[in-house]
Amino acid sequence: MFNNEIEFIQNLYSTREFITLHQPFFDDREKKFVTDCIESGFVSSVGKEVNEFEEKIAKYCGVKKAVACVNGTSGLHLALLLSGVNANDFVITQDLTFVATANAIKYCNANPIFIDIDKSTLGLSPQKLEDFLKKNPQLKIKAVVAMHSFGHPCAIDEIKIICDKYGIKLIEDCAESLGSFYKNKHTGNFGDIGVLSFNGNKIITTGGGGMLLFNDEELAKKAKHLSTQAKINHPWEFIHDEIGYNYRMPNLNASLGLAQVEKLPKLLEKKRQLSKKYQEFFGERFFCEPKNSLSNYWLNSIFLENKIQQQEFIKFTNEQKIMTRPVWRLMHKLEMFKNSITDDLSTANWVEDRLVNIPSWVKL
Repeated sequence: MFNNEIEFIQNLYSTREFITLHQPFFDDREKKFVTDCIESGFVSSVGKEVNEFEEKIAKYCGVKKAVACVNGTSGLHLALLLSGVNANDFVITQDLTFVATANAIKYCNANPIFIDIDKSTLGLSPQKLEDFLKKNPQLKIKAVVAMHSFGHPCAIDEIKIICDKYGIKLIEDCAESLGSFYKNKHTGNFGDIGVLSFNGNKIITTGGGGMLLFNDEELAKKAKHLSTQAKINHPWEFIHDEIGYNYRMPNLNASLGLAQVEKLPKLLEKKRQLSKKYQEFFGERFFCEPKNSLSNYWLNSIFLENKIQQQEFIKFTNEQKIMTRPVWRLMHKLEMFKNSITDDLSTANWVEDRLVNIPSWVKL
């Protein structure tokens, strides 16, 4: 039934062997940078590589400051804490997201509210967000977490206007969107805080790692303090002035990131070339970057006719050694979030039944 699709993807990657969904690209630069870090002896929480990596990412994203952390989830947790989210507060996010977005809200003992997405962006719907806020003025909404799904920017400027109108902090979950721009601004520049991920499956990787993006330098300073056990600088004393977190990125990981960030422009170029080939083959079934956006196409996505065809496609492609995956199970359907507040989720349900992610890695 899907033999043409199988043949196209196998030819695209010039192999009949197993084709993964995504994988990192390394060469001698990574080996050199990591070896230099090991030989320096500074492989953990002290060393110059972390600072250099923060500076390079901040410059690339066009923000004033970047603060490295151990992974994207810890970054989201810190972002929520810095936004004043406390126990029993409510935080709005989209129903279609990776579970880390919702888990981070629960780390604060806060309550997630799941709102629908827009079919054109796969991200939080500004209209559904405002409709919910109008209908529920009694709820104390402390923050909104909007995710740029699969690297495609959501309508973040519209979401920002709504958050400002209601006095709500806005966090951008940019875990998948390094290299993605909306209206000529890098994702992470619209909200109060942006959060990147450098997990092994992301467009560039530090093995594990994350980064918070700030245009408020005082808030960035506070993030650095919290992520380093809230330790006050002193030549020899161990003094901590509040509850802190061991969320520091090890220097060894940052050294890998420094080599990876050199490749980012070429990786983005190659990924857009790949997406164009997919678009030409799949036509209207292929999900294209939203209006006013320049997407990194972290994961390429197609839509099938219905749930039955989606499952048949995924089963057949995996049997043919081509890794494909459905979108994440919607948050309100997971056991730990089944009693959360929701609203109309018709678009998220439609996407869940049809979307498939297809192999998206590239070679330089």
